[in-house]
Amino acid sequence: VQLVESGGGLVQPGGSLRLSCAASGFTFSNYYMSWHRQAPGKERELVAGITSAGSNTNYADSVKGRFTISRHNGKNTVYLQMNSLKPEDTAVYYCRAGALGGIFWGQGTQVTVSS
Repeated sequence: VQLVESGGGLVQPGGSLRLSCAASGFTFSNYYMSWHRQAPGKERELVAGITSAGSNTNYADSVKGRFTISRHNGKNTVYLQMNSLKPEDTAVYYCRAGALGGIFWGQGTQVTVSS
């Protein structure tokens, strides 16, 4: 099982980034997918989640209206479009897959929002 995040980097406040998480080794279309983040000295928190078919999404209040989660089951990939980024969005972003078959985490990608 592998979850590989990409797309992180350094961006100025107000900028945008698109994170991707490529999955392999399990039946991606059966799994609820989510993005989480962890800032230095803070606990890991849920950012956004999407159901297996992509029909329902949920977001942390802090990112509603700015971030969009989506998935492409044919490509075994989940995305996080992040717009209007703020310095407080700086964190390591992790991809998570969850279902009765188990829970899997990626290694994370760093997002830094700074001028």
